[in-house]
Amino acid sequence: MPINVDAVVVSNDRLSANYNIVKLAAPAIAAQCLPGQFVMVKRGFDTDPLLRRPFSVFEVLRDRRNQVVGLSLLNKHVGVMTRAIFEVQPGDRIQCLGPLGNPFSMVDPPSEAWMVAGGVGLAPFVTLAPTLRARRSPVTLFYGGRTAADLFHLDFFEGLGVSVVLTTEDGSQGEGGRVTAPLERALKAFPSNAPLMIYACGPTPMMRAVAQLGNRYHRPTEVSLEPVMGCGLGGCYSCVVRLRRDNGAGSFVRSCLDGPVFRGDQILWDELFH
Repeated sequence: MPINVDAVVVSNDRLSANYNIVKLAAPAIAAQCLPGQFVMVKRGFDTDPLLRRPFSVFEVLRDRRNQVVGLSLLNKHVGVMTRAIFEVQPGDRIQCLGPLGNPFSMVDPPSEAWMVAGGVGLAPFVTLAPTLRARRSPVTLFYGGRTAADLFHLDFFEGLGVSVVLTTEDGSQGEGGRVTAPLERALKAFPSNAPLMIYACGPTPMMRAVAQLGNRYHRPTEVSLEPVMGCGLGGCYSCVVRLRRDNGAGSFVRSCLDGPVFRGDQILWDELFH
């Protein structure tokens, strides 16, 4: 059941000129969060923008006694809301509603798990990766950005035993080009009889390409969509997407209620670009 709290900002860790991590004291929400779920937030009582915006839960924060004390958000400063989140200070308050949405599904060994992240699409994988590793599933992260300045938290994943494959469009770190290139090579080389689940989050064109590769190589995919949302509770219908059902018919659903995680082969991707 979603909880609405007036969360206190614990810290604002600037990662670069555009990225930051905001830690919030919201234990009641964080204690319920599952990998892939999100929260709706806005700073205090700001009226610009008026409505809250969705953020994937980045970390579930714990104290020295391993008690859940809050959650964090990975933010990139690109607009009015993200600027407000970029500028918060410790002690400020954030209206926070969550956890919301459906989480990723889990796999167990011998299945491998491949996570494909683009930019801030890394956010849901910081909770997914340790959950999968705790189940002893082998995990690989394919992580892409425009430049090396867009890649973060690498030590965290490597410390979990996650294999990390990096790409940057300008070639400043890892392989030059898009993250789907090494993903496709890996799919070609992966044994056809070995189980595998692919998870993706990032720009919509990237997620569509991952879903298409999954279809081509007969591998299941789950994608975490990031549509504009006004309420997060299904009342405003701002996050509607169209899915292809198993019987071939199309139907409209709300991402905040039926997602944000969907099977990649269900989404009518062309309609997301209109």
